[in-house]
Amino acid sequence: MRPSIRALVAALLALPSALAVAPPAHAADPTTMTSGFYVDPDSSAKKWVAAHPGDGRAPAIDASLAHTPMARWFGSWSGTIGTATGAYVGAADQRDKLPVLVAYNIYHRDHCGGHSGGGAASPTAYASWIAQFAGGIAGRPAVVVLEPDSLADYGCMTQTQIRERQGMISGALAEFDRQAPNTWVYLDAGNPGWVSAGTMAQRLHEAGLRQAHGFSLNISNHYTTAQNTAYGNAVNGELAARYGYTKPFVVDTSRNGNGANGEWCNAAGRRIGTPTQMGGGAEMLLWIKAPGESDGNCGVGTGSTAGQFLPDVAYKMIYGY
Repeated sequence: MRPSIRALVAALLALPSALAVAPPAHAADPTTMTSGFYVDPDSSAKKWVAAHPGDGRAPAIDASLAHTPMARWFGSWSGTIGTATGAYVGAADQRDKLPVLVAYNIYHRDHCGGHSGGGAASPTAYASWIAQFAGGIAGRPAVVVLEPDSLADYGCMTQTQIRERQGMISGALAEFDRQAPNTWVYLDAGNPGWVSAGTMAQRLHEAGLRQAHGFSLNISNHYTTAQNTAYGNAVNGELAARYGYTKPFVVDTSRNGNGANGEWCNAAGRRIGTPTQMGGGAEMLLWIKAPGESDGNCGVGTGSTAGQFLPDVAYKMIYGY
């Protein structure tokens, strides 16, 4: 039986609205859309080497740090955030490279630790900021680590604050899903020495991990890749048992060459680890924390501020002393 003209017209009129609500088609693998990882041309190590060519430490820092792909962190210091992320991923895209970005501006950031306190002025302000962050990336391939420490840093928070934070994280994932379909987003899961695997699995799930590509480990810390791999597998075991799914994970290897010594904040005697690469026990090994950048006014970085480049710390980290 042939459809009536009225039925055909109704179907055609309904088509645009149906397309408007269709979910974005996510890339199977943005790493296959690019030819390797992007080296930040304005990394702290690169800028320091350029400004101090006569310094005796410059050749080692240049050779070991300045040309290694690592993440760029974005926060309130980044200016208009959509412009900033757009420029960064655009530059990487022009070179056919995969950029790694860190979103670090959540409301009540580092609420319990305090060394990197700050962030957006309110949950509403954060929602606007992260929407612009994702919009700047748009359809270009990228990797985003979403708010380091945000799910492990619950120790001093009330249940209301925790639910508020979970809402901000899940809202951020929705923005990336809507605006940045070729971006892999990783929720941060702390490190092996912070929260038990079972507790972290619950926190990840409640924050929306099912909608993310995976989770990240060891950011700005020093645990070995083997320790992180065991922890990541344990988290996945808990996810599978409790919720029926698992996720890939990445490990920050930028400062784990000598493992951990019980200190996390500018710990002495640490060493750079395996450079950014695919695989290595995890989905990717990434340099997320830039070696030589301070964790705050602590340890061998006493007197510094979080994110400040310390050339002597960087130099010693190359050799592990």
